[in-house]
Amino acid sequence: MSSFLYYLAAFAVVLGILVVVHEFGHYLAARWLGVKVLRFSVGFGRPLCSWRLARDGTEWAIAAFPLGGYVKMLDEREGEVPAAELHRAFNRQRVWRRMAIVAAGPAANFLLAIVLYWGLFWNGTEEFRPIVALPVAGTPAAEARVEDGERILAVGGEKVATWQEMRWALLRMAVDHDSVALEVINPRNEISLRLLDLSGIRNSGWEGDALERLGLNLYRPRLPPVLGKVSARGAAEAAGLLTGDLITAIDGQPIDSWAEVVRAVRSSPGSPLEFDVLRGDERLVIHVTPGVVDERGTEIGRIGAAVREWPEARAELMTTVRYQPLPALAKALAETWDKSAFTLLMIGKMIVGEVSWRNISGPVTIADYAGQSARLGVDYYLKFLALVSISLGVLNLLPIPILDGGHLLYYLVEIIKRGPVSERTMEIGQQIGLTLLLMLMAFAFYNDINRLFSG
Repeated sequence: MSSFLYYLAAFAVVLGILVVVHEFGHYLAARWLGVKVLRFSVGFGRPLCSWRLARDGTEWAIAAFPLGGYVKMLDEREGEVPAAELHRAFNRQRVWRRMAIVAAGPAANFLLAIVLYWGLFWNGTEEFRPIVALPVAGTPAAEARVEDGERILAVGGEKVATWQEMRWALLRMAVDHDSVALEVINPRNEISLRLLDLSGIRNSGWEGDALERLGLNLYRPRLPPVLGKVSARGAAEAAGLLTGDLITAIDGQPIDSWAEVVRAVRSSPGSPLEFDVLRGDERLVIHVTPGVVDERGTEIGRIGAAVREWPEARAELMTTVRYQPLPALAKALAETWDKSAFTLLMIGKMIVGEVSWRNISGPVTIADYAGQSARLGVDYYLKFLALVSISLGVLNLLPIPILDGGHLLYYLVEIIKRGPVSERTMEIGQQIGLTLLLMLMAFAFYNDINRLFSG
């Protein structure tokens, strides 16, 4: 239950920030261009609470249905407007002003992503180096003869310093390349080229984890099974395990790495385990019953203990990425542009059937990712927030009536035909747009439920 509430809170914060930023973009543009704002609402439906601020008496509200929000402006199409305020009505503005107000929402989402990336790149983030584990037999990485512990230096000639940079480079290459050359260096400092087959990503409709499908998994060093931090009120503490204990066997099976401890504990939720422990010169037998934890629909065991920190292993696996202010801003702009273009490209491929519709995610999946990223740390959570903000900006610019992009399309037609789109045309467009959005939401919820039950 506590895990559910944690994930829900992480999702609520992401959703709240994105909605407020998007609608605030519309609000600021309207105010700067002289349009009166009647209401700023976070959520739809009946207001749960509201208050009025500013000289214009704008109503600020939090509504019952939280998936979105809106800014209501003075408009003759929605009610009578006093003659003294006609110049402040949205429908009376020149077309370029209306376009600027509508486009300001998605623009605010892109700006949020740029600011978040800029701060992260400037402050510095600790990330995994692109070191790969021994690939599973039969995968493209195994066919390319990728070895355990090799570090990827470049993907298709593009230098990569982190696991995420490698992942992003491979995804972009997979769009229009059947294979790519990986420049790697092994633990013996020998540099080689590996030709990696990428066609499987496209053939699968981009479903699932692309790197896992390629056989590229993060390298895990073989750490001694020595306990580090033992959590208060956890199963390990209750059983009497202490920091520094060396685990030599579990249920009579010899243990020589921390990974084996993790496997034994995870596979035994609620079942007693017999730990053979070496504490200094003393040999002990301690009985531990792992707690039961729900992990994405599957019960796993957990004892509330972590492996001892090994600085040399951490230095091998991790690197800090940091830029000076101006290079950090340039990197943030490039990151936002690349991810926006890639998102738009994937939407296009989804429409023509080259990308599976099962890739669409709804609120349940987004909440899951929000919770996971929050547990990993602030850096990961902010990167997730930036990514979702980009997705929201791109989605809202699609030329679908009812979305910002649909309104921009109307205004573009107005410029071309030198007159506004008819009310009837807009009404039909709204119905089509609403139908498309409902279909999209149905796909998203179906995919969420399918992922939930399939694990």
